Amino acid sequence: MVRRSLAPSTAWQERVAPDEAVRHARYADIIEELQARKSLKWGDGRALHRKQVVAAQGTLQVLDGTPGYAQHGVFAEPRDLEVWLRLSNGSFDRGPDAKPDIRGFALRVFGVAGPSNFGQPTEVQNFTFINQERFAFRASDEFLGFVEAAGRGGRSLARHLVSRYGLIGGPLQLARMAASTARRFQGFASETFHSVLPMACGPYAVRLRLLPAAANGPAARGKADWSADFCDRLRARPLHWDLQMQYYADERSTPIEDPTVAWATPWSTVAHLMLPRQDLGSPAGQALARQVEAGAFDPWQGLAEHRPLGEVQRARRATYLPSQQGRGAA
Repeated sequence: MVRRSLAPSTAWQERVAPDEAVRHARYADIIEELQARKSLKWGDGRALHRKQVVAAQGTLQVLDGTPGYAQHGVFAEPRDLEVWLRLSNGSFDRGPDAKPDIRGFALRVFGVAGPSNFGQPTEVQNFTFINQERFAFRASDEFLGFVEAAGRGGRSLARHLVSRYGLIGGPLQLARMAASTARRFQGFASETFHSVLPMACGPYAVRLRLLPAAANGPAARGKADWSADFCDRLRARPLHWDLQMQYYADERSTPIEDPTVAWATPWSTVAHLMLPRQDLGSPAGQALARQVEAGAFDPWQGLAEHRPLGEVQRARRATYLPSQQGRGAA
């Protein structure tokens, strides 16, 4: 069998359905309603990833000698950039850490400069990651349908899954989603996190991941307080990750519009994320946590050279803004 040689390509395309803007506006209403309802129970907060587990600050060290396809935007030249982290549980509720969940790892990078996705100049770039290699839903209508039903409780979710996927497919879909969150979480310092969704890097399309350094320590065992685990590690030692990038090659092996597919192209390290030792429970650490919680970690708030790509990303553009406005985010 002849193996194809995958190479970076700029021939990627997005597919925009004629009714997409109308549907996305409806999804924004769903998120706005969910957020308002959950805020009555938990206080002001995000619609999803409501529980901030940890906030910290550090440096993103952009490396020299990165591949040509990577040398755009944030990664255009070697430099050190200030960064804030927001680590979170993915749910719309503020449940205990022991409950299976998707975990989020969001970065806000300062000190960049260039046109934003909204036309005006920007000095920040946001990146978001989860502890999954692939997104569980092919398109935003699947995801928003699941979120809306799950937000109303187990019976509503069961009815939704059977209605959408059938008497056999509904339970199978629920089992697949449960399996994706039931895998034992290793802790924010030792788990690999993926962007899952593509973004532009200049004329190229890429995905990102955060690979923890071995020096961060082994996987957490027998712990369910992820804040304490991360804070204890960071109080004792610096923590490091490799920020890695992979490229779009062709629609079959690296699809833009299907985030359920893991891309087949190799990873290259383009930056190091470095957190110095810090006491996150100190007055300064608590002040940072309040700033981070009040902020927006929206991948659309960033450089046009890193425009989010694909239908799920475009739905994020429509739904993130009302969520931010609903809680008065900066």
